[in-house]
Amino acid sequence: MPVLRQIFYLIACIGFVFFIQPDSAFGASVENIRLGMQSDTTVRIVIDLSQSVDFKIFPLKNPDRIVIDLPQTRFNIKGNDLPEKDFINTIRLGMTAQNDARIVLELNRGAIIKKSFVLPPQSGFMWRLVVDLDLMAKTDGLKQVTSEWYDNSVSSQSSDTPAEEQKSKPKPLIVLDPGHGGQDPGAIGVSGVYEKHLTLAMAKQMRSLLEETGRYRVRLTRDKDVAIALYARRRFARSLGADLFISIHADSIRKPQTRGLSIYTLSEKASDKEAEKLAESENKADIIAGLDLSGETQEVTDILIDLARRETNNHSSFFAEKVVKEIKQVVQTLPNTHRFAGFAVLKSPDVPSVLMEMGYLSNKEEEKLLRQPSYREKLAKATVRAIDSYFAEKHKANFN
Repeated sequence: MPVLRQIFYLIACIGFVFFIQPDSAFGASVENIRLGMQSDTTVRIVIDLSQSVDFKIFPLKNPDRIVIDLPQTRFNIKGNDLPEKDFINTIRLGMTAQNDARIVLELNRGAIIKKSFVLPPQSGFMWRLVVDLDLMAKTDGLKQVTSEWYDNSVSSQSSDTPAEEQKSKPKPLIVLDPGHGGQDPGAIGVSGVYEKHLTLAMAKQMRSLLEETGRYRVRLTRDKDVAIALYARRRFARSLGADLFISIHADSIRKPQTRGLSIYTLSEKASDKEAEKLAESENKADIIAGLDLSGETQEVTDILIDLARRETNNHSSFFAEKVVKEIKQVVQTLPNTHRFAGFAVLKSPDVPSVLMEMGYLSNKEEEKLLRQPSYREKLAKATVRAIDSYFAEKHKANFN
């Protein structure tokens, strides 16, 4: 009997452990899910939790949805407790193969994950996971935006110059300036894609191609989704002693049939009305970003600035013509491709500078092309060839 009692006792203990293990394995629980509109296009998702959790969040396409995984978490809510909003088709709750809680928000349009973070208990609230989304416009199926637009994990750039680079003559320094960023999205395409994401994607591709040549040093004015003042962009290039500054943009216009790339260099008098309006729009980006420009100082006298600008503008125009020559061979360009406008980012007195408008996001076909990495690579490779030609002829002129 004692042996049988021990066996029954052991079986009872195993059964007890078996039944309580699933609950004890969960450290946190989802108590509520709330949705709110921060603006016409910005959504905030708040998930109330019993305690802090690690989380993973990522987008999926076809259909558009946001997936949130919460390790070692269970649900303490039911399907009929879930919120309803006009941008949400459905919210699904489930468990992954790893026994993690999974929340799937199926949207009726594309969305960009702006940020996500956990807030500790305060003011009567429990732990909260907060996710902010930017909603894209509803479209007719042109929503195939790759995961590239959601990638903010950019390696930091070092400001230190390698010792061996200091000893020898440094390679030419190219500063690439992805237009807009942060709360300033720039132009918005027909599929809802933001100019700020396209320009950053293009700058990264161009940086990779330039670095692969081994002939250049490359820096970006921004390598993630942040707002930067226009004067700070050109000051960044000047502080590094840049040899060339390329600002990257994409345009939008009320004429959806208009398409084609263009290159701008500085002129206080715009080359046409369209260029003038575009310059005014871009120069207002500092106001949009909420940045104060009143602290900008006069770096040299007006006379010296004028003299320096004349020489710099000559170099800028020389490079612009190189870009036009190369790019016309691979993509469609606007008539009079080399244009002039008073863009603020082009006003460095001693850094040759151009602004590239890659195309029109208001044109359905061109926007679709600009979202394709293979198409942007065509533009980037043509630009690299122009840079090679520019520095080869510049070196030859200096040598002679």
